[in-house]
Amino acid sequence: MSAIRLQPIGIIHSPYTRAEDVPVQPVYARGIQGQAVVDPQYAEGLRDLDGFSHIHLLYHFHRAGPSRLLVKPFLDDASRGLFATRAPCRPNPIGMSLVKLVAVTENVLHLEDVDILDGTPLLDIKPFVTRFDHRDGARCGWQDRIDEVTARERGTHRRPDCSP
Repeated sequence: MSAIRLQPIGIIHSPYTRAEDVPVQPVYARGIQGQAVVDPQYAEGLRDLDGFSHIHLLYHFHRAGPSRLLVKPFLDDASRGLFATRAPCRPNPIGMSLVKLVAVTENVLHLEDVDILDGTPLLDIKPFVTRFDHRDGARCGWQDRIDEVTARERGTHRRPDCSP
């Protein structure tokens, strides 16, 4: 296969300057505000986005370490296969967050529930569409065995372990 080259379309701003302070998922970052500043050349593509309550942000884990195939995710003490987790140490360090879209002002997206490091390169934006994104009876593998109290505690205070 040939290499794929991606060009950031903007930058994400948040209150988090240290990776260890970032909650592990947007659900554990409720109310945390941020912005996605889209490059002006792409601003026209933001038209009609303000009608959506939530958007998926795809971004580059620009400060992730080397990729690992086994990691200890934040929810568990056991090693798990990387692709059964959302750990940042991936062969292609692409992150994804479902955030609340508060407002669109020119080329700036005002966001809530932001779990992203300040200065993160933005790769793409996709609207959350209930008709497409909801699945009745979805299973979540090993994560189905983790209770919500444990998940909430670890989600706000613990990072995935990407060390070898």
